[in-house]
Amino acid sequence: MKKLLTITAIIEAATGVGLLVAPAALAQLLLGGSLDTPAALTVARVGGTALLAIGVACWLSRENGRALVAAMLLYNVVVVGLLIHAALALALSGLGLWPTIALHLAFAFWCMVCLGSKRVGMPVNDL
Repeated sequence: MKKLLTITAIIEAATGVGLLVAPAALAQLLLGGSLDTPAALTVARVGGTALLAIGVACWLSRENGRALVAAMLLYNVVVVGLLIHAALALALSGLGLWPTIALHLAFAFWCMVCLGSKRVGMPVNDL
């Protein structure tokens, strides 16, 4: 669980900073689209702030983060659904879209594995 939260912290925080600093470049890389309006840029930066906060929460919860891993499972499953919808229904196709889907799918699986394991000293119903 510690390794999952550490890697998640680094990736989500880096993505958050990327969205804060260069939201248009990240949108182009991920979705193959642009952020044409000030509103879109603002929403992307708010999303970047949220990802940065997720990264910090994961980093700070590395020692005992069972509840956070459950929340991250929900996050990763919903992100996979949204990005697949973007690819298939909205015809968005950035270079990083399918690798990002695969990454979040892998993280969702890893979260499930961590939540399914019973470690000594960790309450089973600590969710």
